[in-house]
Amino acid sequence: MTTIEAGVHEPVQVHYDELDAMGLLHNSRYPLLVERAIIAYWVRHGWAPDRARSAFKDVFLAVREVKMTYHAPVSGAGEVVVHFWIDRMGRTSAVYGFRVLSADRTVVHADGYRVNVNLDPATLRPEPFSTELRAAAEPLFTAEAAAC
Repeated sequence: MTTIEAGVHEPVQVHYDELDAMGLLHNSRYPLLVERAIIAYWVRHGWAPDRARSAFKDVFLAVREVKMTYHAPVSGAGEVVVHFWIDRMGRTSAVYGFRVLSADRTVVHADGYRVNVNLDPATLRPEPFSTELRAAAEPLFTAEAAAC
């Protein structure tokens, strides 16, 4: 497991329409909470899906794999916190670790990892991350990732 101090904690909202018939967050919505948190981080650092507006040339990042383990259901709408970090950053892909936490950070609702691949928008083939994106990702690195 990763050092708890690594990464960032991003608050995200659970909306009423994301709940199932029992009033619990539907299992398919947990990855969306992680997505919202990661996107919020990158947008604050200047990322945009359009290269003309983005601070980075890396704008076409595809999710290759997601693994999630559910521990305790989120009940009702409101705020949760997504804690995420980067375990590994290779030449063309990065592995994010994450935990979906209660707003007070005392309950782990789910945890797992997700792999993103940087793609060339023209060819849809993997391309190396830019130096600028790597620098902006540094606050997310675990000690192990920073050593690579």
